Amino acid sequence: MRETILVTGSSGFIGAQVLRHLALEGERVKVFLRPESHCGALAEGVEVVKGSFCDPEALRRAVCGVDRIVHLAGVTKAFDEAGYDAGNVLPVQNLLAAVREHNPGLKRFLFVSSLTVAGPASEGLGGVREGDLPAPVSAYGRSKLRAEALCMEHSGTIPITIVRPPAVYGPGDRDVLQVFQMLAKGFLLSVGSSAKQRFSMIYVDDLVAGMMMAARSSRAAGRIYYITSPSSSSWDELIAAAKPVLGFTKIRRLSLPEPLLLVVATVVGAVSSLRGRAALINRDKVNELVQDYWVCSPLQAEIDFGFRASTSLAEGVAKTIAWYRQRGWL
Repeated sequence: MRETILVTGSSGFIGAQVLRHLALEGERVKVFLRPESHCGALAEGVEVVKGSFCDPEALRRAVCGVDRIVHLAGVTKAFDEAGYDAGNVLPVQNLLAAVREHNPGLKRFLFVSSLTVAGPASEGLGGVREGDLPAPVSAYGRSKLRAEALCMEHSGTIPITIVRPPAVYGPGDRDVLQVFQMLAKGFLLSVGSSAKQRFSMIYVDDLVAGMMMAARSSRAAGRIYYITSPSSSSWDELIAAAKPVLGFTKIRRLSLPEPLLLVVATVVGAVSSLRGRAALINRDKVNELVQDYWVCSPLQAEIDFGFRASTSLAEGVAKTIAWYRQRGWL
């Protein structure tokens, strides 16, 4: 039976793929957009509700009549903890309040959190597990942890599932694009120990499939999951996957020292503050980048609802680079 699914954050990289996935499944889709957002790229038949997460009437219209909610909306940069809370915690609080009042029969509320909530792993193979104590190293991660705590407080009355993706890549992503742009020019600029670092990654199609499996699994209600690939990757492995597609022969690797980056981040942060715009790079972000092991385990998701990412690193990188080239991004 077709369901109606509300998606927040649908204009982002992952959100756009969620809409495509749901359209292929034949589900009815509703999106909650900021008042200034454009609707031109949305597929025909998508219901649009515009408003702020501080607008109770707009939230009422958004949550009424939906079977499931996929909450992706949030901020990845802000001036301070209060700014992160305004973008990542307050929307969850108000959305859950609207669900309690206007849609008590909701089948599932899926909150898309982040691996940054857990903090880095102590080693690069097994990675963090769902039962490990969270230890975020950034204001962004702490705000997502506070949002998760709100969700779990309401999990007795609202069926809630939390997923924590690691680094996500694929067509449309602009973060990993920067890495491929460097590799295409024959160099890699990294932070921390590039020879030691390992990280979990997942191709966006696999992530969305895993998210929706979690959102529909009866076993997943009230639980947290990492949705990730079967194994972590190193910089060497990422370079090897990109090499036959990009065609480079040699890579010059440059590693920026943490003290220098902290100085740069402090200066950039001060300038951005004067301009009234949050900086892309700040001391918080540096603290995330220098960690050795942003690695998480996929085992619990496989055990509980059978999810296993099917796209290999080589296949995902090839698809992503091909898409960039078709769009003229690379």
